[in-house]
Amino acid sequence: GLYLACSHIHSSLLNKQDERGFTPLMWAAAFGEKAMVDYLLEKGADPKTIARERESALTLASSGGFADIVACLLRHGVDINSYDWNGGTPLLYAVRGNHIKCVETLLAKGADLTIESDSGYTPMALAIAMGHKKSMYNMLIKTQNFKMIAEKSQKEAAFQEK
Repeated sequence: GLYLACSHIHSSLLNKQDERGFTPLMWAAAFGEKAMVDYLLEKGADPKTIARERESALTLASSGGFADIVACLLRHGVDINSYDWNGGTPLLYAVRGNHIKCVETLLAKGADLTIESDSGYTPMALAIAMGHKKSMYNMLIKTQNFKMIAEKSQKEAAFQEK
């Protein structure tokens, strides 16, 4: 019903922000409405719009655990490591919510594992503090180790070229 109601949406409303600064795309991302997210993006909605407290469609989708929407927004070039005023990044929100698929998606696309929340937690420390299952921090450790190995081999390759 909502999809049909918006099928004739006026272009000036696509990026219109409400009192919180949320756009229709942000609301669709927050509620996991993938078809609506696709539709709004197709019609020209700006996925990089930031709300009043620096929330983005990506942080809202990450908080809700909507990995398909996260992947879609990342394909549209949004900032994967953007901070909001609560000191959270999409990865930190996905970890906090124990949204493993979202965390996987964000890590696969290069989310920064070293960024800390305002309270000083890295994604790894947050996963442990929240008491999340081993699968969450095993994935975080694996990604962290892989990145360290990749960086080390790049440095060694650069050293050998000299």
